[in-house]
Parts: sequence; structure tokens; C-alpha cells
Amino acid sequence: MLEKEVIDFEKSIIVGIITQNQSEDKLNEYLDELEFLTFTAGGTVVKRFSQKMDKPNPKTFVGTGKLEEIKYFIKDNDIKTVIFDDELTPSQSKNITKELDCKVLDRTNLILDIFAQRAETSYARTQVELAQCQYLLPRLTGMWTHLERQKGGIGMRGPGETEIETDRRIVRDRISLLKDKIKVIDKQMATQRSNRGAMVRVALVGYTNVGKSTLMNAVGKSDVFVENKLFATLDTTVRKTVIKNLPFLLSDTVGFIRKLPTQLVESFKSTLDEV
Repeated sequence: MLEKEVIDFEKSIIVGIITQNQSEDKLNEYLDELEFLTFTAGGTVVKRFSQKMDKPNPKTFVGTGKLEEIKYFIKDNDIKTVIFDDELTPSQSKNITKELDCKVLDRTNLILDIFAQRAETSYARTQVELAQCQYLLPRLTGMWTHLERQKGGIGMRGPGETEIETDRRIVRDRISLLKDKIKVIDKQMATQRSNRGAMVRVALVGYTNVGKSTLMNAVGKSDVFVENKLFATLDTTVRKTVIKNLPFLLSDTVGFIRKLPTQLVESFKSTLDEV
């Protein structure tokens, strides 16, 4: 059974860099986390690649020699996905994908994918979709590279650009709509919070997968979903709990993680409001 699970997992490699601001020990810590994120998303990490650099290469994130090494490893080991520990710029993502000819993700992309898998309620799905749209908007141009390969540069300047602009407008409109939807739900949640009155409130706050939901189930006799994966809980759960005749409200919150995508910080403000 276990063997079948491993076979079904997407073969991946992860890539990070050692800089003046990020020591080798710190990078290994981040890569451990990235490996767990990959497992949570449905992948298995076959190998880690790292390189010592003053700063990321503006074109390919890592150096050309390291990229070549990664390229050969992908071909020899049938790797499906390459995941970078830092957020890639749209041009870096485009250049790396062109060079490696396989699926290229960064940490932000991976976390957004996990959040999309985990979002159960309408509110969580709205927040995740907003974050995905904000991440996608500056990267739309890179998604037309498949047309460039087919047709080259001639004839692409007019219609191609029009298509991209149309897509941008659709995504911008969607972002605006989602923001309005979140504002309405935020007001409803603020009203709910004010209706709870002066009861003592306890919030379980901590790193993702540290055991907040397990603790809540034990203390509050709740049935909050628990799993040994990152971000098992996305929606804040509030339960009325009584210990030794003292009633209080116990809330389980979304877990913290290092290098959290800025899009999610923005769209999860109301979740943090519970704290």
C-alpha cells in the first residue's frame, strides 16, 4: 500500500541558494520545510540542489552551470517538477521553464496550490482564489510562450498582445469582484465576533502542523480535521468550551509558515483578526 502511494507521488526536485542573508543551516531548514510542503501537495522530493551566491541570478535564479546540472538530472531521472525555495520573478520563471522544459514552481506557487486543495468553505476558497489571481496577473505574458514556439516572433505582436491584455482585464475584474466579496464576508464575521459578547477568548496560535487542532479537539471535545500535513486547517474554528465551570471561546487558527506569500498575508487578514 505504501509503495503504491510513493509511485503515485509526483517526482520532484527542490532548489535553494546560500547567500549573505541565508546561511547553509538556514537554507537546509527552509528546504526541510519545502520538502514537507511538496509532500503535502502530492509530490516526493528525489534530490535537493543548492548553490552559494551573492544574490540570485536575475535571469535564471541559479547560475547557468547549476541550471545545466539540474537539466541533466531531470532528463536522467524523469523528474516532473522543479520547485524553487524563493519566489521567482515572471522572467526568471519563463527563462527557467524554457531551459528545463518541465513544470517549474516556486514556494509561493506551491503554498497557493496547497491552500487551494485545503479550502473547504466559501470564504477560504474566495481568499485563496484572490491570492492566486494576484500571483497570476504579472505572469500572464509567460503563459504565451507555447504560441511563440509554434509561430516564432512574426505575427505575434498584434493578436498575441491583444489576447494577453484581454486576459489581464479578466483577471483584474475577477480580483475586484473577489475583494468586494471578501469585504462583505468580513463585515458578517465582525458582527459575529461582536455578538459573542464579553466571554473570555483563547486563540491557539503557532506554526503549521504543530498540533493546534489536536489540542483543540482534546480541550474542547471538538471534531476539527487533523492530519500530519501542513495547513490541514485553513478556516478559523471557534468552539465554546468549559473547564472547571469557566466558560470561554476557543479558536483554532491557520498555521504560520516562514516566507509566507505576501498575497496570502493580505487575503487572510480576517483570519488573523480572530487572534
